[in-house]
Amino acid sequence: QVHLVESGGGSVQAGGSLRLSCTASKYTFGSYCMGWFRQAPGQGREGVAGIDSRGNWNYADSVKGRFAISQDNAKNTLYLQMHSLKPEDTAMYYCAAACNYVTGSFNYWGQGTQVTVSS
Repeated sequence: QVHLVESGGGSVQAGGSLRLSCTASKYTFGSYCMGWFRQAPGQGREGVAGIDSRGNWNYADSVKGRFAISQDNAKNTLYLQMHSLKPEDTAMYYCAAACNYVTGSFNYWGQGTQVTVSS
């Protein structure tokens, strides 16, 4: 069974940085179809950063220039480097992998890691 496990969340002050990690078991990250999402309390899930089925790197407008997605193939780990964090970045962050071409979503999701940014 595939497992994605996120780590690296925490509480920081506005302007700070965090790096989230997502490690996969029984699944190998490729060159496309992986990403990071977030969900704040009372809000829907939104895409933050990801690599789509064509290998294009995409970022939400709200995080462009502040967040960067990367991967370490040797460690089979996906990262989300976050700089200049704002209180509105507070959310549960999830990694996802493997495009589901039927639903348009992803087949595999992690359990999430909490990011809290205080002003």
